[in-house]
Amino acid sequence: MVSIKYAPLSPAAPASPQPPKLLDQVRNKIRFKHYSLRTEQAYVHWIRRFILFHNKQHPAGMGAREVEAFLTHLAVIGKVAASTQNQARSALLFLYKDVLEHPLPWMDDIAPAQRPQRLPTVLTTTEVKAILDRLTDTHGLLARLLYGTGMRLMEGFRLRVKDLDFEQRQILIRNGKGFKDRITMLPDTLIEPLNHHLDRVKTLHQEDLQQGYGAVYLPDALERKYPNANREWGWQYVFPSRNLSVDPRSGVTRRHHADEKGLQRAMQQAVRDAGLTKHATPHTLRHSFATHLLHIGYDIRTIQELLGHKDVSTTMIYTHVLNRGGRGVLSPLDAI
Repeated sequence: MVSIKYAPLSPAAPASPQPPKLLDQVRNKIRFKHYSLRTEQAYVHWIRRFILFHNKQHPAGMGAREVEAFLTHLAVIGKVAASTQNQARSALLFLYKDVLEHPLPWMDDIAPAQRPQRLPTVLTTTEVKAILDRLTDTHGLLARLLYGTGMRLMEGFRLRVKDLDFEQRQILIRNGKGFKDRITMLPDTLIEPLNHHLDRVKTLHQEDLQQGYGAVYLPDALERKYPNANREWGWQYVFPSRNLSVDPRSGVTRRHHADEKGLQRAMQQAVRDAGLTKHATPHTLRHSFATHLLHIGYDIRTIQELLGHKDVSTTMIYTHVLNRGGRGVLSPLDAI
């Protein structure tokens, strides 16, 4: 019998890992740059729509013609606002520049949509009072805080307990628009209501801790640097959500800040109940804050700093609002 010798089998080469899908690459790059969850959701949405619009072609094989066709479709067929079209353009710019790392000389030829220059809606002090009188509990406190400080809507919802300085009568606003910090005033009339509100929030936080929760989201990898900080009282949201929820990025069950849609709906109802015809939203309170400070006599640079505007020209729009309707100019009709 002939013996057959078999050569030993060499171990199979490990399978090369599959590269992440394109949209996962987008998410990873956005998180690497510390962009917000809302920016991530918006960019992924527009990139997905761009791909579907071109019958699922890979963006690497497309260029200026396809991008311009998509943006034109949004404007002409979709009739989206200029700000929406520019958001889609920013998402595609991010895709090609940061994710695909393609040179973009042709992107400069696709100009952003021109946004119409409109004066902001501003309420009178009487109208502001009429709205605030019809908002109660947490919504009333939040609305008063927005009007009394000039904060943007999400700046108010993202406030942490440690950002309130009752002794100095000031509020530190972190990571505002443009990732900038700034300081604004803390109105004296809100000190007592805020302290009562925080007493209730602290009780809720203690209950969460007893149940094994009580952690909040910390930005910029602070959770790894300070492992216990996410359960500390100072890091808790001033306006927490009523319910615990699962963080979509980490999968951890936490208590996030309250949903801004509740205040938006409450203010819409208050505007209707007050019998106002103006289209007023929570952001209108910020416009009113700036205009009323100008009316009192504060200088434009101070208001610019309180609002967190990068350029004073942005703040200057409130001088036009202040003079709207020809105030200070006698109509010839009244002279007859």
